[in-house]
Amino acid sequence: MKILSHRGYWHDPSEKNTELAFRRSFSLGFGTETDIRDSNGDLVISHDMPRGDEMRLDEFLALAASYCDSTPITLALNIKSDGLLDVLETALQRYPQLDPFVFDMSIPDSRAYLNSSLPVYMRMSEEEPVAAWLSKAEGVWLDAFSSVWYDAGVINDLLAKNKQICIVSPELHGRDAMDLWPLLEAFKHHHAVTLCTDIPEAAVDFFAGT
Repeated sequence: MKILSHRGYWHDPSEKNTELAFRRSFSLGFGTETDIRDSNGDLVISHDMPRGDEMRLDEFLALAASYCDSTPITLALNIKSDGLLDVLETALQRYPQLDPFVFDMSIPDSRAYLNSSLPVYMRMSEEEPVAAWLSKAEGVWLDAFSSVWYDAGVINDLLAKNKQICIVSPELHGRDAMDLWPLLEAFKHHHAVTLCTDIPEAAVDFFAGT
């Protein structure tokens, strides 16, 4: 199981989606999830509406690539705006050493991504228990807003369909990570399972000890 930090490995919420948090994550060997938006004709890293001081996508990708050695850095790119595909695809082609996937596009925008060269993960949650275009997607972004609504059978079914799975850890929604992590012990050695978490070092310690 791979571990991804959520908006970088931050210690204080003010560090989310900042160079400091990304450097901390990459230096410890973690990939990361982050948010992509457009701002004044450029692509930037921002979960919320851009203010103008955000890290540019090209800077982020160059930073991630600088930490790649024999193992690619995995990037989960949350697409926050429609119409970004052409610029994003071109930018990623400059960094073949990275291991990116995209997710959370609007459903209409997803059609173009599914016909592109980029790996696409479609969302599943208690509100979306059936992933749109699952047969065309490389993977699933498996979320749980209020409680862990799925069980090991759901994960095994997706793996049987040869899908990658990135699982959202409960603390991203203000719940205890232990609501989920024991369920994932059975998958800790599976190469197709990834955990996105705010506490990546704690995740490593937990799964190493189980």
